[in-house]
Amino acid sequence: MWRYCNENQSDINRTLQNFKTKNIKSLAIELGNELAEQNKKVATVESCTGGGIAFAITEVAGSSAWFEKSWVTYSNQAKHEEVGVLNDTLSEFGAVSAQTVEEMAAGGLHASGADLCVAVSGIAGPDGGSPEKPVGLVWFAIASATSNITGKATIRNFSRCFNGDRAEVREQAISLSLKELIDSTVSA
Repeated sequence: MWRYCNENQSDINRTLQNFKTKNIKSLAIELGNELAEQNKKVATVESCTGGGIAFAITEVAGSSAWFEKSWVTYSNQAKHEEVGVLNDTLSEFGAVSAQTVEEMAAGGLHASGADLCVAVSGIAGPDGGSPEKPVGLVWFAIASATSNITGKATIRNFSRCFNGDRAEVREQAISLSLKELIDSTVSA
C-alpha cells in the first residue's frame, strides 16, 4: 500500500521551509511577471486553502491582467456543481485524492478559459486524518491548456504531507502551489 507520508518526506519538508524565506507575496509577484510576459492567465480551484492562493495572487497590483478567476470548492457538492468533479470519483477516491484534484483542475481550466489552473485539496487538520490519509496530506494538480494534436489539457498531479498546525499546512500548500505554477510557466 502506498504511504503518503514517510521518512523521505523530511527532505521535502526541509525544501518547503526554504519557500518561507521567499514569502508568498514574492512568489505571487514572480508568477505574475512570468504570466504577463507570456500573456497568459491563471485560475484556481481550492479546497483546504480556502481561497488563499487567489488571495495571494490578487494582493499583487495589476493581477487582473493575468488572473482569471477562482473557486473555493470546500464541500464535495461544490466540487461537483462548480467544476464538474464526478460524484463517482468523490465516492471511490475521496475529496483528497489525485483523481479529484485532476478533475478539479480540468474543470476549472475549462470553465475559466485560463491557460493554467491549479487545484488543491487536503487535510489541514487538526482533525480529519486517517492512517491512509493523515493530517497534513495535500493533493495538487496543475492543468495547462495545450496546443497539442489531441487538443486536451495537460494535467499533472503531486502530493505532499506537510508538518505543522492548520495554518502552517495551509501556508505551505499556498506557497507550493505558487512555486509549481511558476515552474509550469517557465517550462512551458
